[in-house]
Amino acid sequence: MSRYDDAVSAMRVGLPAQPELRDYVRFGTLASNSHNTQPWKFRLGADIIAILPDFSRRTPIVDPDNHHLYVSLGCAAQNVVIAAKASARPAELSVATLGGDGTAIHVFLGKGSGTGHGTDADLCSAIPVRQSTKSEYDGQALSGAELRQLEMAAAMPGVDVLVITERPRLEQALEYIQRGNSAQMDSPAFVRELKAWIRYNPAAALKAGDGLLGKCSGNPSAPNWLGPTIFDLAFKKDAENKKYARQLRSSAGLAVFVAEREGPEGWMQVGRSFERFALQATVLGIRHAHLNMPIEVPEVRPAFAEWAGIPGRRPDLVVRFGKALPMPMSIRRPLDAVVVP
Repeated sequence: MSRYDDAVSAMRVGLPAQPELRDYVRFGTLASNSHNTQPWKFRLGADIIAILPDFSRRTPIVDPDNHHLYVSLGCAAQNVVIAAKASARPAELSVATLGGDGTAIHVFLGKGSGTGHGTDADLCSAIPVRQSTKSEYDGQALSGAELRQLEMAAAMPGVDVLVITERPRLEQALEYIQRGNSAQMDSPAFVRELKAWIRYNPAAALKAGDGLLGKCSGNPSAPNWLGPTIFDLAFKKDAENKKYARQLRSSAGLAVFVAEREGPEGWMQVGRSFERFALQATVLGIRHAHLNMPIEVPEVRPAFAEWAGIPGRRPDLVVRFGKALPMPMSIRRPLDAVVVP
């Protein structure tokens, strides 16, 4: 294996029989997050893990109000909660406002009730192998039982999850996805920001410990001096819109996540719901990937919400799902880079 593969494997081993706080942090860092920016810091106390926003890793063009950042924190917190429950230390969460430093989640290990969702052992086992699979899927529908398991896993107070599987509705959703994608690709600032998070080869991804590695999306590797040129030549609006059409049409459906309350606390709750959905999908051999373009473009978002049957509300995530082979796994930064005093 390559040094990149060795590093990925080392981060993605299972939870030990007697986890330490840093083991829970490692599982937290394996959560879904926008652009693989990993916008979090972890502060450890006596059976307490505080998950803090790292605004130095925000993406102000695609995420000007830090919505995706806080969803990512919720995903990380849910991984910690699942890992704690699976190791017989059920956790309790609280949200704390840090003034100018944003909003944090505190995870109190061993303080939870341990009720609901069983032991979460299956979800815990899925944490190291969960991934956002940005490929075409097999085009097959899921069973009713599989859809019910996904919906049950995602059930979370303060979050509504809309599951769409009807082909005519998916074609309608595609129109909004392509409108959002077109608007983003017409924005030089959006393209510059995205490009800054691309890692053109495993060595670059290993050095940074973050970002979007080409091979994780099925793209070939390139040396750093050549990668930006290839990106400029290949990253075209028409080609990207056609790619998203193929991807959605090969998927079994879409899930739209909507918080009842706007703001960091509601967005973190969405992250927790989505992470459970993603892990249950992983347990069932179902892949997932984000198609958030219609909710990231303010000019498209209200019309998409109206179409989804939630007028006046903000859809928070748009996720496709279906069955496919796994792709290469993404990297994470070392724990010493995310654990702070």
